[in-house]
Amino acid sequence: MPRPPDSLGSLASRGSRRSPVSTEPPLPQGSAPLFAALGDATRLRLVSRLCRDGPLSITKLTASSDAGVSRQAISKHLRVMAEAGLVRGARHGRESVWQLEPRRLEEARRYLELISEGWDAALGRLRRFVEE
Repeated sequence: MPRPPDSLGSLASRGSRRSPVSTEPPLPQGSAPLFAALGDATRLRLVSRLCRDGPLSITKLTASSDAGVSRQAISKHLRVMAEAGLVRGARHGRESVWQLEPRRLEEARRYLELISEGWDAALGRLRRFVEE
């Protein structure tokens, strides 16, 4: 019985395989910190809130925190997000107001879309292989 492909590599024909070819899209420059920053539930909630409500101060972000996250923790999360290029802060009087950097979110979306297309192609190859 022929074995199904074990990677995203391509099948030349039923029963014969070429060596796997990497079909992973190239990782955009500086994207590891971006995805690491998005990998935290609190930071995802902050991104969602900034998307929905626009620029906000740490005070407003802390007041609306569902999980009772402290101002210091919110500040730390915003710094991680700023280092990843997801947000930027600006001083307005005594407060820092934070807003999203939509370009970085778009980069993440495009990369995830490329991964999705690669998986769709791999599943299509697997379907054709199984149906032969």
